[in-house]
Amino acid sequence: MNDIRRTILWVIFGFSLVMLWDQWQVYNGRKATFFPGPTPAVVQPQGPTGAASVPSSVPAAASSVAGAEQIAGAVPAQATPVTAPTVARERVEVQTDVFKLTFDTEGGSLVKAEMLKHADMADKNQNFILFDDSQDRVYLAQSGLIAGAGGPALPTHKSVMTLAPGERSLKEGSQNLELRFESAAVGGVQLVKTYTLTRGSYVVAVKHEVVNVGASAVAPQLYLQLVRDGNKPPGESSFYFTFTGPAVYTDAQKYQKVEFSDIEKGKVDIEKSAQNGYVAMVQHYFASAWLLADGIKRDLFMRKVDTNLYSVGMIAPLESIAPGARKTVVTTLYAGPQEEKILEALTPGLELVKDYGWLTILAKPLYWLLDKLHSFISNWGWSIVALVLLLKAAFYWLNAKAYSSMAKMKAVNPRIMEMRERLKDNPQQMQQEMMRIYREEKVNPMGGCFPIMIQIPVFIALYWVLLASVEMRNAPWIGWIHDLSSPDPFYILPIVMTLTTVLQTSLNPAPPDPLQAKMMWFMPLAFSVMFFFFPAGLVLYWITNNVLSIAQQWVINTRMGVPPKFHLPKF
Repeated sequence: MNDIRRTILWVIFGFSLVMLWDQWQVYNGRKATFFPGPTPAVVQPQGPTGAASVPSSVPAAASSVAGAEQIAGAVPAQATPVTAPTVARERVEVQTDVFKLTFDTEGGSLVKAEMLKHADMADKNQNFILFDDSQDRVYLAQSGLIAGAGGPALPTHKSVMTLAPGERSLKEGSQNLELRFESAAVGGVQLVKTYTLTRGSYVVAVKHEVVNVGASAVAPQLYLQLVRDGNKPPGESSFYFTFTGPAVYTDAQKYQKVEFSDIEKGKVDIEKSAQNGYVAMVQHYFASAWLLADGIKRDLFMRKVDTNLYSVGMIAPLESIAPGARKTVVTTLYAGPQEEKILEALTPGLELVKDYGWLTILAKPLYWLLDKLHSFISNWGWSIVALVLLLKAAFYWLNAKAYSSMAKMKAVNPRIMEMRERLKDNPQQMQQEMMRIYREEKVNPMGGCFPIMIQIPVFIALYWVLLASVEMRNAPWIGWIHDLSSPDPFYILPIVMTLTTVLQTSLNPAPPDPLQAKMMWFMPLAFSVMFFFFPAGLVLYWITNNVLSIAQQWVINTRMGVPPKFHLPKF
């Protein structure tokens, strides 16, 4: 009975996984894996500079939540920035010890961020690029000013600015590097942006100084936004169930992420107004986020701004500024890897961009333990092995109970087989006789399932920890494994994983029914095939788990006087 139910559950679970995976592929705009159909065309953003595809501006009237929702993809005619004709647009490249950044004097926007300590997944001889503004990708950080209802046009991210003279790289011995962009006066207001880069940090302080050079008081609003195309990151495997898209966080509603497809359909249901939190763009291993200090009122928005181009941002109304006065707002831009400890220290809730899914409550302590093990072992591969070893030790008695139940089932299996053959023409009597044998031998048919089911959430959480942790990216283990976040280049680990899965399955008692005995092998083998496309770190974790499970099952069977025996399929 135990084998029958387990086989049925495995088959249902397996086919459900296949169908869910196939529909997930279609839902995300990719070709179906198992039942392929026509692939929808992806429209690429036009123009190498992004000038035609980047959201041009924010409308003049956006002083409320409704105003935030009305942000359009083109600058209204009356809001066209007026700039000095002698100011020429240019791109400026600066470098610190952790990244190389490119700024556009049009708006003083950050248009490219090259991570000097993270290699590209597709070409490991190249650095990974987060922000970009090219023919193939658009991902930008922008900010600017908008006026209240009926107010004049103000400096936006389309206003050409002047870059003050200064250093363009972080010198030896220096801790900070500053870049100062100044706009011309537009609508009686001048905007000055000062970027401060810090050694060893992916955090950029951005000071916005709003100067009233006109003859009357003004009450502008500061907007901060992240703009990117809706494509998956280059080189991202379709076998990774990872999120790419915008997210917001507030104390009231916590972390809210939205798929690009939901923005496309107008299904954006986020908190529209808050006095805390952040806006972010998230992808596998990396994220960017705009932060404002708590207590500053801000309106949050997500929108589609062009074909396959989306933005997330916030608008903060500023107090009235008298003629000749200025208002300074210090903001923070993060652009870098999802390193949990750094994100936690930056602002509450920012670590949630490292998405563990619905098992976060289990995944976070598992990551903490993995990180502690790495501090002693200094190798992420061996840290994974050590973590699985600790988990198996913690669940030893649960596993022992499960394997003891399987051993008892294995011991009574000959009686069950003989009885089934004898009563094959009387199913009702067969069932009664089977339950009698279980009572006499004190065997619980479900005794092997429950202890294992209790552990499943823990190992699923560990799966997400290994999949989401940027520390695995380009982290070596031994020999040929130079990147735990990429598939084994020679498929050695997946083959070993398949062999251990076959061995573990063969140690379980074979179901009496021949068809069930064959089906018992279907899911483990199908599951093993998927691991040929999984990151090496995940395969290593599963191999370790399999080997320890086989060893424990072998010991328990031997102690109970049930010699381990391999039950290979008879196809």
